[in-house]
Formats: sequence, C-alpha cells, structure tokens
Amino acid sequence: MTAKPLLLFVSAHDNADPWVAELKAQLPEVEVRVWPDCPDKAAVDYALVWKPPAGLLATLPNLKVIFSLGAGVDGLLADPALPDRPLVRMVEPGLTEGMTEYVCLHVLRWHRDSPLWEQQQRDRVWKQSAHVPLARERRVGVMGLGALGSDAAAMLAALRFDVAGWSRSPKDIPGVKGFHGADQLPAFLARTEILVCLLPATAETDGLLDAGLFAGLPRDAVVINASRGQVLVEEDLLAALDSGHLRGATLDVFRTEPLPPDHPFWTHPKVTITPHVAAITQARTGVQQVVDGFRRHQAGQPLVNLVDRSRGY
Repeated sequence: MTAKPLLLFVSAHDNADPWVAELKAQLPEVEVRVWPDCPDKAAVDYALVWKPPAGLLATLPNLKVIFSLGAGVDGLLADPALPDRPLVRMVEPGLTEGMTEYVCLHVLRWHRDSPLWEQQQRDRVWKQSAHVPLARERRVGVMGLGALGSDAAAMLAALRFDVAGWSRSPKDIPGVKGFHGADQLPAFLARTEILVCLLPATAETDGLLDAGLFAGLPRDAVVINASRGQVLVEEDLLAALDSGHLRGATLDVFRTEPLPPDHPFWTHPKVTITPHVAAITQARTGVQQVVDGFRRHQAGQPLVNLVDRSRGY
C-alpha cells in the first residue's frame, strides 16, 4: 500500500484544531500531523507554517512545497536555512475581507474625528465641530496594491472617499487614482490626508515610512500601518506626532512584538494600538487555498500565489 502524502502543520500561535479538522475533511487522502508530533521527518511532503522554529524546514529532506499561513512571508525568508522549495503565500477571502474591514474602520474613525469625541467624553466636554467633511472631501492614499491593498482601496472608493493608490508598478483599480514608482511618490503623498500602508516587508520598504515621507504629507495627516513593523521608523513617527505635523496614527504592527510595556506608543495621546489583529487567517476560508495548492502540485500544474524570493513577496 502506498503511504499517504504527509502535511506538517507548524505554528507558533494558531490553534491547530480547526485547521486539522478542515484539512482532514477536505483532504482525506493526506495524513496531517502537528509539530512537534513528527516521528519521521523524511516522510513530510508538505508544510503549512506560521513562524516555524528557525532551521526546522531545512530538516525535512523530502519537503516539496511550503504553504504560509499568512500573507507576509518575511519571517520565513529571514531564515538563512530556508530550503529552496516552492513557497506559497496566503491569499484567501477571509484574510482580505478582514483587512478591508480594519482599514475602513480606522479610516472612518479618523475621518469622523472619533478619537476627539472619545477624549471629550472622558473629559465630559460637549463641543461640536464647526465643519464635518464628507467622505468625498477626504483624500485617502493606500500604499501597496496587492490583494489586500487593492480590495481595501476599492472599498474605500465605494464609501465615496477620494482614493489614490501607490505601488511599485502601475495598477488599474476602478475609482482609484493610480501612482507608481519612486518618481510619483511625492505627488501621491502631497494629496493624501489619511495614509494607509499595506506594503510587504522587503529590503526596499524597510524604513520607508520615515521623517522624509511624513514631511511629504499635508499637515494634520494621519498614518495607518497594518503591513509590517519593519516598514515604519517608529522614532520618526513619534517626532512627527509630537511636532504637530501629523494628527494621529493607528498601528497594528511593530518592529518588536509583543510591543514592550515601556514603549511610548502605549500612552501616546495621538496613537491607537491594536495587537497585530488587522487580518487573521481563518481556517474555514484559508484551508481552501492549501487544498487547491496540494491538488495542483499533485497534478503537476503551476502553483498560484507563489513567492518571488528576489522581490520578497
């Protein structure tokens, strides 16, 4: 009897139970094990991972495909021992919808001055604004127009915001003004009152959100970072907030996670923090990509959402 292909689930955070249940239901022809329950590493054919121990994947000699549980793969690519196997990033409806909900929530929150009203409630102050702008009067810019950014930008446009997008190469999204490349970044920034960053973590984006970029935004602009902590120079953001150039920031990702308890972001009056929860991969929706990838590989068909390691995504 031919042995079943073996898929190893490895995650530092995710509860394995829902993933194992979905995988067994949709891939009955596959044996599923959860690390560290893996008596025979040579038997592993596929790995579904999130932040696996450094070097672990290199110890699986017959590994054929690595599936990432997240959209970002920078953590995997940082492993110097990562084996040269096809690496598939997670692009699935639940992850995309979750990110779009998060972006719309926080764009609307800053657009309608919710932090101000929340502070006035704490201070028992009743003071109305003289002017409440409409969404069509608010210019929003989305940096990064991959699967997550494109969906978020399109939904913001559907909410009637004046939306622009900036990406490495040209993208055509209905209702979204397109900017691309370094030459067009200043014009994109100059027209952006609420900046949403959904860029991948690469060598080119590391530290991109810095003092120079913030200076290119209009006074009283807001920054929302739900991409990767490495994209943001945290000290520069604090300086721009303290100087009054920026009105506020919402941050879901940080250079060090969990965020250290003594970090100034925790208590800064202009900063909203969420603990890396903008978009969570759901087993009930995400497992379908793994199923599709497994069946494509078994049939000798090209894999989709394959990571280009030279680009980092």
